[in-house]
Amino acid sequence: MTTHDDALESLLDTAERWAAEDPDPATAAALRRLMARASGAGDDGGGAGSGGGGDDDGGADASDADGVAAEAAAARRELADAFDGTLEFGTAGLRAALGPGSNRMNRVVVRRAAAGLAAFLLEAATKDPSNTYMPRAVVGYDARWNSDVFAAETAAIFTAAGIDTFLLPAALPTPILAYAVRALDAEAGVMVTASHNPPADNGYKVYLGGRAVEESGRGAQIVAPYDSLIAAKIAAVGPLSSIALAESGWHVLDAHFVSGYGTAIGALAAPAAFPARKLKIVLTPMHGVGGETATDVLAAAGFADVTLVTEQAEPDPEFPTVSFPNPEEPGALDLALAAAASLGADLVLANDPDADRAAAAALDPSTGEWRMLRGDEVGALLGAHVAARRAMLATDGGGGPAAGGVFANSIVSSRLLSRIAAAQGYRHEQTLTGFKWISRVPGLVYGYEEALGYCVAPELVRDKDGISAGLLIAEMAAAAKAAGRTLFDTLDDLSLEHGMHASDQLSVRVDNLALLGTMMAALRQSPPSSFGGSAVEVFTDLAAGSEQLPPTDGLLFLTEDGSRVIIRPSGTEPKLKCYLEVIIDVGGRTDLNAARTRARTALDAVLADVRTALGL
Repeated sequence: MTTHDDALESLLDTAERWAAEDPDPATAAALRRLMARASGAGDDGGGAGSGGGGDDDGGADASDADGVAAEAAAARRELADAFDGTLEFGTAGLRAALGPGSNRMNRVVVRRAAAGLAAFLLEAATKDPSNTYMPRAVVGYDARWNSDVFAAETAAIFTAAGIDTFLLPAALPTPILAYAVRALDAEAGVMVTASHNPPADNGYKVYLGGRAVEESGRGAQIVAPYDSLIAAKIAAVGPLSSIALAESGWHVLDAHFVSGYGTAIGALAAPAAFPARKLKIVLTPMHGVGGETATDVLAAAGFADVTLVTEQAEPDPEFPTVSFPNPEEPGALDLALAAAASLGADLVLANDPDADRAAAAALDPSTGEWRMLRGDEVGALLGAHVAARRAMLATDGGGGPAAGGVFANSIVSSRLLSRIAAAQGYRHEQTLTGFKWISRVPGLVYGYEEALGYCVAPELVRDKDGISAGLLIAEMAAAAKAAGRTLFDTLDDLSLEHGMHASDQLSVRVDNLALLGTMMAALRQSPPSSFGGSAVEVFTDLAAGSEQLPPTDGLLFLTEDGSRVIIRPSGTEPKLKCYLEVIIDVGGRTDLNAARTRARTALDAVLADVRTALGL
């Protein structure tokens, strides 16, 4: 029978072995401090203090003892979590809090991941049916804590393994890494980033390309079965001491290559078709790495009146002005909106810290207030704009609907894009959540997901790209301004043509991940019969998969009046996410305001029923 003391002793032994081989003295020291606290040998805090009589001293001693015991218990829980299995490598690569332990992001975990990925690439090369080849890989990183270290060690491990390796020259946006995978025809790309996660996190995102993957997936993030194949290679890596790191031999890409991304993205602008450039823009990179690149791209396209939010302009891994460095989070755009109002700006653009997402805000004429557009609203606007651009720029050789092409968005995103695509002569496909799926759609010309991710140039970046999306949003806004209109007027046009598609979300954050499975199981066992007063007509358990979609943990409800509810666990955060959409008929332009009120009322009714179904 294992006792509490035995379990602690085993845990301390595991931690000591880890600390002994950890190449990072900072995490090794942090781990040993945690071990000391867990074993009750932490700092004594200076005793009971001075003064007081015997009874007071006894009370202070008891209080201190309780405090030491509580600290030791907390340290044991933290230590146990740090070694609760091995950080799982999946289709999102790796992402977790920084710190020591097998369940954290650190140099030990990253070295093993790099060695496993190298082994996968080398094995794929030897299996090439025509001839073996020397795999190529490109590595990038953002400005989070340890991103540069993780990237440099990855480059050293790849090089030692015999992989031709390219390292981006500085902390740069994720879209530049995705661009580099395709531009260099590399077999793999690694981006060290945790995107919009809290400051304590970091991650390891993997792309495949070149001869390592099928054509439709070249330059895209990994999907099954590549995740499990790479994970198996990581699991097979021997002792940490067996992983070789080269001292040199990789190529550091120069500034000319980085500017090549900016030139290619800037060339997306279509001044012949959309010449307007009179637009005052406020831009925030949210303490991330996108500010300089986004500003340069906008300037190259003719948008010179761009003001960076001073407090958020420079990379800062602490993200000091926001609770979460995510434009979707309440309050994240407060500084940008205040700057826009002060400057009399026309448009706010925001990127998340690695600049693969884009948000937009403008002055809503119906309320006289600045507001951020929802991801589905920007997704629809960009879809209509991409279709209009392709039609105006079409030549006899192609470029318009006659040349083919597909619009795609994730299943949790609005159905409005499918109606826009059909009206413009494009096919439309739905995918699972995530750009690893959207970017793989054959013939893709435009794709988006509601979480502020947009792919407007899949031939350049087969992933979401907040910088190219921001450029086309600016182009749209300038064209609307030149015509005496706004982005909101364009949204109204889409509502008149296709019906008002209104969406909302409910996110339930949990402390215990097991609760997500419990909640999903309860919904499967007793699914709701109606939402917003409309009976559920279709109930689909997405875990079963279909011809159109691979299996995923999610539930889809369609009601008789066309309302849709999708409930799924988040793939990157401890949340249960609920996506709501209603479609409201609009009687004409004079009915728009009333239709908005009806849509909000309908969403509120559906939202109330979702809360009830979740027991909230």
